[in-house]
Amino acid sequence: MNAAPFSTGYFAISSESLNRKALRASLQDVSAGAFVLFEGWVRDHNEGRKVLQLEYEVYEPLAVQEGNAILQEAKDKFSLVLAAAVHRHGLLELTEPAVLVGVSSAHRDAAFDACRYIIDEVKARLPIWKKEHYADGSSDWVNCRIK
Repeated sequence: MNAAPFSTGYFAISSESLNRKALRASLQDVSAGAFVLFEGWVRDHNEGRKVLQLEYEVYEPLAVQEGNAILQEAKDKFSLVLAAAVHRHGLLELTEPAVLVGVSSAHRDAAFDACRYIIDEVKARLPIWKKEHYADGSSDWVNCRIK
């Protein structure tokens, strides 16, 4: 895992299986009364097609830089104690976690709102591309759009 720290957490890209226990432990703090974790998994279908695997490609330097910027924005906007996110790259099997986002804050509302903000921004802003591999033997890049 290649993690780049920021002032209150980290964003990382990993070719290894994601470890939710380690992420949770990294976000514990005595000033936090709430912790929220989002875990995005590889599912077996998309738009009526049977999916067997997902493959992620990432432009890592920019993804880590922008990922940390998103975490800092969330910290400032929601008064978080700590925040972290890890996204996979490479080939993933069904049910494998593709992304983890965790936040800790003094109160639950901020933690829930910040977690949603982070995953939405990660999906919208990071240079991460997803290729689906289908049961019929074909594959296709999905949600690849030019802004």
